[in-house]
Amino acid sequence: MLVVANVFWGLSFPLNKAIAFEHQQVVPGSSSWFITACLVAPRFLLAAVILGLWLRGALRGLTRLELRQGVILALFNVLGMVFQIDGLQYTLASTSAFLTQAYAVLIPLWLALRRRRLPPAIVWVCCALVLAGVAVLGRLDWHELRLGRGEIETLISSLFFMGQILALDRADFAANRPLPVTFVLFAVEAVIALVMVGISAPHWADVPRLLTSVPWVGFSLGLTLFCTVGAFTLMNVFQPRITATEAGLVYCLESVFGSLLALFLPALFSRWAGLDYPNETLTLNLIVGGGLITAANVLIQLKPLSKAPA
Repeated sequence: MLVVANVFWGLSFPLNKAIAFEHQQVVPGSSSWFITACLVAPRFLLAAVILGLWLRGALRGLTRLELRQGVILALFNVLGMVFQIDGLQYTLASTSAFLTQAYAVLIPLWLALRRRRLPPAIVWVCCALVLAGVAVLGRLDWHELRLGRGEIETLISSLFFMGQILALDRADFAANRPLPVTFVLFAVEAVIALVMVGISAPHWADVPRLLTSVPWVGFSLGLTLFCTVGAFTLMNVFQPRITATEAGLVYCLESVFGSLLALFLPALFSRWAGLDYPNETLTLNLIVGGGLITAANVLIQLKPLSKAPA
């Protein structure tokens, strides 16, 4: 189920690009922060409405721990996205992709420090395979790897994404119902994103103009249903059934599926919306990088880690 969630998150890459292109056509000259805010706000607002209607009476029994976990997950996720997006303005995309996946190594390191014992050798082997795969996929240029503002912010974003994964692994949240927690996550992120829209919008009239675009609305609905409601629900329901280390490795499949879907979806999106968004091409980097990440996930599942006692 977490692999399916990664398929949905992989879909978000070409969808996000298509929404950004369409936004620039509808509201030319928009800043990257305004585009980002308008991309995030509707998906989480609509996702909260959909899940709220689905749950209905179940939300009346929302517990203090469920509310707390939902808020924690939302804050980790939104802060991770903010630092990642801002860091992208100051570093290469390949460098950002490599550094963002640092949580694959940071999670076992953090757990080793907490438990005061080293993780098994299979974890280090899988982490090395994942980082090598992401580096190949992102065409990382080691000569350009430096710790400037962009690199530091991207590493900070990886810390927040690690916090989100670990928050789902906490023993004190084990009895929480995943769907009400997911609703709280959506609602909190929607509020934060709406505030970002209000701050970054050059003119309030620009927001309703986006709603007149059929492609923008269509892309946003796809992003909401598959990449938000579908992916986050699967993550919150099924991740607690495995270890945080395994989850961190599985989530690295997101870049593989994103690369595969980018081979054919951009042309389909362009044909429907009248965009200039060409398909990416199948390269040796995709085959080798995707193969290394897949190998790491196969190895960790062949010798699964045991859950720590509560």
